[in-house]
Amino acid sequence: MTTTDQIWRILARQSFAVLSHVTPDGAPRSSGVVYTLADRSLLITVAIDSWKARQIPTDGRVAVTVPVRRGGPLVLMFPIPPATISFHGTAEVLSRESPEGRRALAALAPMIPPDRRAACRIISVRPTGRFVTYGIGVSLGRMRQPALARGQAPVA
Repeated sequence: MTTTDQIWRILARQSFAVLSHVTPDGAPRSSGVVYTLADRSLLITVAIDSWKARQIPTDGRVAVTVPVRRGGPLVLMFPIPPATISFHGTAEVLSRESPEGRRALAALAPMIPPDRRAACRIISVRPTGRFVTYGIGVSLGRMRQPALARGQAPVA
């Protein structure tokens, strides 16, 4: 069984996630984002005019899935999906001028080209509830058996 601390360590080593939300008119939307982890929140940078920057502030509820690459020759021979960590979260768009926004921008600086820093928004996503995992803490062979590959852990 994978622990909450192990999941946080894995999330800290990753940098790509799929962020999902619902538009104000109820349509589902998801897109890939890059992130860094700080204080048990995902910090994400998005373009000012993106769907995410415009629509996430409406209610702040999101879902996130982080794919976790697994290596080795076995993945070349068998159709084994990537491991994943999924969770619900609350999202907040931070002002770049606020103390939180300045800290987030400093943490994200290596991921943002200098010419795009002035034209970005920062989204902080705090996981809530439980992490739902697939293939985390199990062998590649067990990943082929969904009942053995699934797991959960509390966020806190």
